[in-house]
Amino acid sequence: MQQKNAIQKDPRGMGYAGSSACISCHAGIVDSYTKTAHSRTTTPASAENITGSFHADSNRFHYKTDLEVVMESKEGKFFQTAYEAGQPKASFPFDIVIGSGRKAQTFLYWQDSNTCQLPVTYSVIGKCWVNSPNYPTDRVRFDRVVPIGCFECHASFVDRTGMREEKGYRVDQLNKNSVIYGIDCERCHGPAAAHVAYQQEHPAEKLAKYILTYKNLTNTQKMENCATCHSGLREPIRSPFLFKPGNLLKDFYQPDTVKQEPATLDVHGNQYQLLMASKCFKGAVETMSCGTCHNPHKTERNDLKIFSTRCMSCHQQNSKQFCKMAPKLGATIVNNCIDCHMPATPSKLISLQTEQAGNISNLVRSHLIAKYPDATIKYLKSVRD
Repeated sequence: MQQKNAIQKDPRGMGYAGSSACISCHAGIVDSYTKTAHSRTTTPASAENITGSFHADSNRFHYKTDLEVVMESKEGKFFQTAYEAGQPKASFPFDIVIGSGRKAQTFLYWQDSNTCQLPVTYSVIGKCWVNSPNYPTDRVRFDRVVPIGCFECHASFVDRTGMREEKGYRVDQLNKNSVIYGIDCERCHGPAAAHVAYQQEHPAEKLAKYILTYKNLTNTQKMENCATCHSGLREPIRSPFLFKPGNLLKDFYQPDTVKQEPATLDVHGNQYQLLMASKCFKGAVETMSCGTCHNPHKTERNDLKIFSTRCMSCHQQNSKQFCKMAPKLGATIVNNCIDCHMPATPSKLISLQTEQAGNISNLVRSHLIAKYPDATIKYLKSVRD
């Protein structure tokens, strides 16, 4: 009875069990997954989830001599307050954190049924507060309404209750009580209520029932399950929240009418297109998918050795595909294929501006697996120095 009530409370409907229902059978996977960037890509604002400092020596962003935004903590709640000539002009709360805290975090607040972006973002790389992307540098804005599209890739669900037009732009009205933070189990594996109910009633049954298992998907279906969010900004035909394993992108997004060369694609959101343009992928189109290299249930991002081991499963020693640089390094096993063939590349879409009008680049691993001579020279220099 408790499980049935839990299922009814999921805002996505009766078919969904909620990720907490997965713990009884998959405790280890759930525990490791909760630490990943996917799981933490949106969170409720709290002292634990906000990475930036609220200490008096590091809680300000100056726009000009007499205009600044101060990050303030009051009775367990957090605010961005604009001051001009020392006088408070406007103050709004941190309600939602977007970003896992690995590179940067930006913040939203609820204004009735709308979410608005706060003017100051935190750069984890720069260890400082910065101007929110594409915000003005000479004045403070608190009125940028965030559309549902941001939630469609940074959350598992939010209910859109209405839409209106303002100054030629669509404004989405959202139900703040319906937000499912982060990318949860059912966002990738599909609705699991029937699966959970059956497995709880038949604990000895080891064959998964009433849920589509990843290994049974075609390679295209595996790729497009990830591409729902990792294929850049696209105009939706249907809500991406309705996408389930086995569905295809063509049924959810308008087709790309402009074919871009891989070199022009931005690394921030176009990993899907970049990977498909890679020689590695073209040579293994029936077998290579995102899961060939990534275990989404674990935090592996900085473990270049483990990723390189997966490269070596195809590029084996004594084969024509083995690393040509290895003999120069005296190596029989390559522990870092990544810095040479998937260099961290600055995003053209997202850069963060500091108080001194400098930019902090948002570096993302290019998924166009290729030869990058400059990156190779840089890597060889680093291992020799």
